[in-house]
Amino acid sequence: MELTPILTIAAKEFRDRMRNRWVLAVALVFTVFSLVIAYFGGAQQGSVGFRSIEFTIASLVSLVIYLIPLIALLLGFDAIVGERERGSLDLLLALPITRLELLLGKYLGLAAALTLSTLAGFGLVAVLLYQHMSWAGLFHYAGFMLSSVLLGLAFLSMAVLLSVLARDRTRASGLAIAIWFFFVLVFDLLLLGTLVATGGQFGGEVFAWLLLLNPADVFRILNVFALDDVRTLYGLASIVPSSLGSPVIMGAVMLAWIVLPLGLANWRFKP
Repeated sequence: MELTPILTIAAKEFRDRMRNRWVLAVALVFTVFSLVIAYFGGAQQGSVGFRSIEFTIASLVSLVIYLIPLIALLLGFDAIVGERERGSLDLLLALPITRLELLLGKYLGLAAALTLSTLAGFGLVAVLLYQHMSWAGLFHYAGFMLSSVLLGLAFLSMAVLLSVLARDRTRASGLAIAIWFFFVLVFDLLLLGTLVATGGQFGGEVFAWLLLLNPADVFRILNVFALDDVRTLYGLASIVPSSLGSPVIMGAVMLAWIVLPLGLANWRFKP
């Protein structure tokens, strides 16, 4: 495996996203929604204005869980199958490049575009609100931005895997939406339904470990568990043991969600 063809393909993918203003559009979406949540997130409690960075991050976590997985899946679902349908995949593979190099190049280019848009959008919010934040608040916010990037990269890995497995773009897009529905909306409902149906017997550490099977839940734990006031508000203290609340452990789990789908995609991406 050589680095030059990987970087060449990655640079092309990144330039294509920059050329069609994709990065700018996503960054603006994140900035606008974040500012609205920061200033009007407490409107239901009868207060308007910036409250605290802890409650702002807790509100932004819900936004990120809905938006970033969907954006990542829509960004990468046609990375490979799109080339196959256009007839350019065979042309690319005729060049002195391996399938792994092509896969990594595609992923890195899309990942760079997603990372830039995420950091730019949320970073602008930090610049606008830095006067309201302490150093500890800025540290927590920086961790939130980093974990948001990791969440996007995890779902982008799943999107690339779908792109390898799907026979056409229509099926790939349908599978991408189905993946989003399952991990963002259905997964937690299934766990809670099982917990209620078993009268609470299905719980404890088993329930907490099952949350690791969903990168969206890993992202939620990674951000909310570090904030004492919000952790109690969300009830995570009674569900997730403190051993699983470690940022190092949750970060490692998120990295596994990035690497494993890419490994499966490379295994399935055969002649």
